[in-house]
Amino acid sequence: MTTAVLSQDDTDGMTATVAFNKHREEAMSELPQVIAKGIAEYYAMVREQTHHWVDPLSEEQLWQRPFAHGNSVGHLLLHMTGNLNYYIGAQVAGTGYVRDRDREFTEREPRSKTEVLRAFDRAIALVIETIEKQSAEDWLKPYSAVREPEASERFAIFLRCAGHAYHHVGQLIYLSCELTK
Repeated sequence: MTTAVLSQDDTDGMTATVAFNKHREEAMSELPQVIAKGIAEYYAMVREQTHHWVDPLSEEQLWQRPFAHGNSVGHLLLHMTGNLNYYIGAQVAGTGYVRDRDREFTEREPRSKTEVLRAFDRAIALVIETIEKQSAEDWLKPYSAVREPEASERFAIFLRCAGHAYHHVGQLIYLSCELTK
């Protein structure tokens, strides 16, 4: 039987390795909170950017279609709100929201700008509240929804909806600039 004798260099190296592994485990255990904070802040930024570009518009401008082939700002807001209320509200938070996606683009009874923005703000608040309730295990729970074959777990739907919302912020910027020329 052979007995190993460790030098001081060997013990220092093992101590450093154990410390590094402990630090890595602690950092990984904080990852779900870091993700939740980052995604929640992203949704808050989407809300701020949306207001920045929509608040200056008049009620009339909200529902104008500056391009024959495009949407109005109001319809985009209805769509962004419906998207979040369905994919996160109904499917993750269990709100019972029933979506009429086609109507988001064809609504003929325009609501006031205040009402449309309040509904959007409530959807963003619901998303952020739902994010804050997710445990480390919740992020990996299976996910499925109509018209959403790519997201197979909750983390993916929060990420995809954030990207989708910001894509439409880009459209809001373009429309707002066109409407306020």
